[in-house]
Amino acid sequence: MTSTFTTSFTRRLAVKGMMAGALLAAAVSLPAQAASVDVNGYKFEDTAKVAGKDLKLNGAGMRTKLIIKVYAAGLYLPEKKTAVADVLKTEGPRRVTLQMARDISSEDFGKAFMDGLNDNVDKADKQKIVAQIGKFGEMFATIDGLKKGDSLHIDWIPGSGTQIELNGKKLIENVPDITFYNAILRIWLGDKPVDKSLKPALLGEAK
Repeated sequence: MTSTFTTSFTRRLAVKGMMAGALLAAAVSLPAQAASVDVNGYKFEDTAKVAGKDLKLNGAGMRTKLIIKVYAAGLYLPEKKTAVADVLKTEGPRRVTLQMARDISSEDFGKAFMDGLNDNVDKADKQKIVAQIGKFGEMFATIDGLKKGDSLHIDWIPGSGTQIELNGKKLIENVPDITFYNAILRIWLGDKPVDKSLKPALLGEAK
């Protein structure tokens, strides 16, 4: 009787061991779920691949005008930075992603970008990139406007330049000057950012 009990007990242990092993194997084989940050319902993945490199989400926040939500923005860098100067001199690819929270005409969007550039880029730098600014302005004439839910990527790709994609579609030929890309970043990170609460959020300083 003792032998029968021992054999049965041993078999139960063996079955439980196999079940535990199977569950562990299944858990290991499942793909890891990517972490993300939620900004008022707009999600930003913790990482993004640009030019074959994995970038980290430096920070994300909501651009508002008065009380109206305009877009959610996320900044991706090779390594996290909290100082504007460090962001601007970062080597390697970079990305700004905008997720639209409302419809906006191409004229209004283009004007907002140009106002941001004028407020945050000095005359010397603007003279260096006047042709690039003109090309950037022409881009807005190629689209009817931006719709709620649209996603805009503004990437810096070393050796290639600034690349802009709307919902995965490239809008203009790459603009090669790093001064131009940093001028775009200053729209949100400059001394007169378009949104004072968005700047610290992109720098990962928001509480």
